[in-house]
Amino acid sequence: MIKSMTGFGRCESHQGDRKITVEIKAVNHRYFDVSVKLPKKFSFFEPAVRNFLKDYVQRGKVDVFLTYEDFSMADTALKYNETLAAEYLKNFRRMADTFGLEDDIRVSVLGRCPEVLVMEEQEIDEKEIWALMQEALKGACGQLVSSREKEGESLREDLLDKLGKMEENVALIEKRYPEIVEEYRRKLEEKVKELLADAQIEDSRIAAEVILFADKICTDEETVRLKSHISTMAEALKKGGAVGRKLDFIAQEMNREANTILSKANDLATSNIAIDLKTEIERLREQIQNIE
Repeated sequence: MIKSMTGFGRCESHQGDRKITVEIKAVNHRYFDVSVKLPKKFSFFEPAVRNFLKDYVQRGKVDVFLTYEDFSMADTALKYNETLAAEYLKNFRRMADTFGLEDDIRVSVLGRCPEVLVMEEQEIDEKEIWALMQEALKGACGQLVSSREKEGESLREDLLDKLGKMEENVALIEKRYPEIVEEYRRKLEEKVKELLADAQIEDSRIAAEVILFADKICTDEETVRLKSHISTMAEALKKGGAVGRKLDFIAQEMNREANTILSKANDLATSNIAIDLKTEIERLREQIQNIE
């Protein structure tokens, strides 16, 4: 199946009062480029997240956003710094003695002193968190792949339609070639007769000139290669998979053949068809940039 490089996925996983939310956004990119945004305390999970994504995405710019919530507050604890509290109390009493002040220090006052009572994060169970994280990642990746496949199917149909139009243009160029040669022969004969009046000229002389002209404007090789490229691309689109780079290369070859046809064209109708062909190839290349 063909996949677009653009997509979005979101999933939440719960375990008791814990919740992990994962959002994944993907856009076009020449290579596989991942940006992972995690809570600071989970930063060591980044390599694992990157490796996890490789099973779902082969190419594209992917942004992963992960948030963590713990409503139980089980991962934090209140820490009492007794040594620091003793230092505060000792200095308060010294101040009272030095300045003759009333010693009115209460527990509530001492508890409000900086760093006496602090909230400290507890060590997390890495296996539990990773299992919860994997669940959210799997769900978000599943949605991402589904959205990419859906858009990829639309791209496939559009590209096959464009290939059909290109085939029609190639057929018109092939049909026009013998007509151009015949028109050249007729005009050449008329011109020669006009110049030579009643004088006779050998048909072989005219035939030789027509052959030279036909060889000069012949596009048989280009049209045969174009039809082969169209067939190869259509086959790749139907087969599916990560074919974006392959399709882009084929489109470049198509454009090269179309340029050659246009340069050989010695006929307005053929030039117009070749221009239409190049336009269709350019549209094709633009769409291919969206394919993984």
